[in-house]
Amino acid sequence: MKLISTALALTLAAFTATAQAQQITGAGATFPAPVYAKWGEAAKAAIGIELNYQAIGSGGGQNQIINRTVDFGASDAPVDAAKLEQNHLLQFPTVMGGVVPIVNLPGIDANKLKLPSELLAEIYLGKIVKWNDPKLVEANHGLPLPNLPIAPVYRADGSGTTFVFTSYLSAVSPDWKAQVGAATSVKWVAGNGAKGNDGVAATVKQVKGGIGYVEFAYATQNKLTTTQLRNKAGHFVAPTPAAFIAAANAGDWKGAANYAVNLIDTAAADAWPIVSPTFILLPTNPQDVTHSANVIRFFDFAYKNGGDIAKSLDYIALPAAVQDAVRSSWRSEIKGPDGAPVWK
Repeated sequence: MKLISTALALTLAAFTATAQAQQITGAGATFPAPVYAKWGEAAKAAIGIELNYQAIGSGGGQNQIINRTVDFGASDAPVDAAKLEQNHLLQFPTVMGGVVPIVNLPGIDANKLKLPSELLAEIYLGKIVKWNDPKLVEANHGLPLPNLPIAPVYRADGSGTTFVFTSYLSAVSPDWKAQVGAATSVKWVAGNGAKGNDGVAATVKQVKGGIGYVEFAYATQNKLTTTQLRNKAGHFVAPTPAAFIAAANAGDWKGAANYAVNLIDTAAADAWPIVSPTFILLPTNPQDVTHSANVIRFFDFAYKNGGDIAKSLDYIALPAAVQDAVRSSWRSEIKGPDGAPVWK
């Protein structure tokens, strides 16, 4: 009996050690956190890789991978080529999603409010301050817009979602581009900050007259009121997976350096105008080859098996050709100290 107990203890100890060896750590964007969590559950059960991911914002994710305090970083904002090269990083996308305005307006149902692009910029520039402003009334014939102050909410932390949103405002508003611009953190003209997609969602939900921007999954999961936007083709469109896919299909994936394809305000007639991939940053000169290989195994598993999970959470899977191109990049660019590919 004692021998059996000892053998069992040794087996459990070995299993625990193996499980610990399979853990990978990542940090960064809040935008893809829900799908990464679900992928983590599936990967742990299927291939024995446990994901420890901290949704601290894209800026934090970039800093942590540059400092090599995690196995991979995550960022909604693509990193420029010089910074990638300087810090020996490979950038690749995982999924795509839409960034959507959310509002809290009594009596206004989801996707009933129409926001011309220039008026959304004027709201965040502090030029339109009431919901019954004549410009908004003109764009929304028959919709009972309330006499409420507009309360803009923005991300207080360094955020890839902010980069995507401000890139859109810069694309559609010369005034926004000149006064504020696009970045993970900007000097906001109007409104109040909240931390994370969840913080913005919670604040808008609590404040009548509130407007904010979040990843689409947060809007649906928190049952928030989304709006229509006017796209580049001049059509008002609602945020739907079909509209996100239309934008993704209009992107120049082959011509995008480091997979940083621009899906903002594409010309497709039925496209949602604020769509973006989200990215992983992985060292090309990993300190721990085993951990690096496990990160790649994890995302390869997600590419192969995570499409339905992504769809259920309102994300858009990458085209198969893009996934294959990323796999080629893993093989050619991520190498151990001996020069051999980490992943074969």
